[in-house]
Amino acid sequence: MQNKKSAFLLLGLIFLNGYVSLSLELVILRQLGFYVGSSAVITSIIMGTFLGFMSLGYFLGSSKKISPKNICRILGISFIVIAIFSFLAASFPLISNYFTWLYRIGATRAIAQTFIYSFAMLSIGPFLFGFNTTLLSRALHEHNTNYTGTIMAWDTIGSVLGSLLTTLILMPFIGVNYTVAAIAILACTCAILAHPRVWTILASLLILAPTMYINSNKYQRHNFGILVNNANSTISVSQYPNMRILNMNGLPMSVYVPATNTSAEYINYINDNFLYTMPNDHVRKILVLGAGGFTAGLRDEYNDYTFVDIEHTLKDISEEKFLHQKLTPNKKFIVQDAGQFLKNTPEKYDVILLDVYSNSFQIPEAFITAEFMERIKSRVAPDGIIIMNVIATPNFADDFSRVFDNTFHAVFPANTTRQIIGDFNPWAPPNAVNVIYVYYNHKNDNRIYTTNKTPVIYDRY
Repeated sequence: MQNKKSAFLLLGLIFLNGYVSLSLELVILRQLGFYVGSSAVITSIIMGTFLGFMSLGYFLGSSKKISPKNICRILGISFIVIAIFSFLAASFPLISNYFTWLYRIGATRAIAQTFIYSFAMLSIGPFLFGFNTTLLSRALHEHNTNYTGTIMAWDTIGSVLGSLLTTLILMPFIGVNYTVAAIAILACTCAILAHPRVWTILASLLILAPTMYINSNKYQRHNFGILVNNANSTISVSQYPNMRILNMNGLPMSVYVPATNTSAEYINYINDNFLYTMPNDHVRKILVLGAGGFTAGLRDEYNDYTFVDIEHTLKDISEEKFLHQKLTPNKKFIVQDAGQFLKNTPEKYDVILLDVYSNSFQIPEAFITAEFMERIKSRVAPDGIIIMNVIATPNFADDFSRVFDNTFHAVFPANTTRQIIGDFNPWAPPNAVNVIYVYYNHKNDNRIYTTNKTPVIYDRY
């Protein structure tokens, strides 16, 4: 009976080890996505580092120097260290500081930042996950040498549940911050179960105290103004004497100046030159992809606006904490991925505003492709307008600015303009600013003027 209880406990620890490892990996992928993006390259670096050090743990856990009688004590220490690194590697306030330091030391490229972070923060934890699995397997084989399949099954089940519960339930409903705390609690629970001693309990309490404090809603709201911290976004509102700033994932996304009912300079440009100038001869349909703080067309109560964003809390946060006013009845909010919305909607829009390239750190790669732009083009009405706001260098001083421009003109070869917002010195060091790309959906026969044929007198308006 004692052997059965011991085997059951060891299988439970294998299950929890798999659960915690996958859950932590997904939380880190979510947290880092806001700083380095979520491209295949970035994901492969994080996952490769995670799996590489885990494999090393598998290998070293089989060392004959580890005495079977010391396995429980080693497991207790190991799970305590995992709890420490879960706190250090996944807590949003600490990650914000890490990336501030990386920029200060000159590590500004996402790939370099990801490698540095991965080797500093994703080495010991994953190593110990693999190490623990091997130690637990060794302990179980003391009971039954045929446990191999059972061990693999429970480890995999733990990983599957860690994946599903973390992304579908924990992060959406309790928030990423409390998911981090839950991972640390589970790791400490494993430590106590593996080696139930007073020091294990005390060490767990010493780790969980700062983990719970820094990841509490109260701390993050007081120190960072964080109002939402779910699977999609970390949202806060900064209050200044003459303006409010809506921050998403640690970066400013929208500005509102209550005294003038205006917004960021690029939104003011779009409002003043495109949205507020529309004639009132009939109601026009405007589609805004990337809702931000709902400042696009804020004063327009006549035309029909559809805002699309994947973050479901944006409307309530904007109305209650950012704008301090309700959106007018002519504005509706749809919670959906922009690509899926464009794929499914049958509507044609008079104006489409694409405002998802809102900073130079978080570029949604699926939305900068020619295929995505073709999808937008298919949704604009005849004589309609497509407006894209992108953060780029006005003088094409970097690869992204050049390739984005090439991509845009591959899809929209004619009837386009490009407006730089703010002051611009082409001779100064490269500086990314808001650049507005505009496409006018007018008929174009692609004629050009040549020395032999120049009917300009008939073409002029």
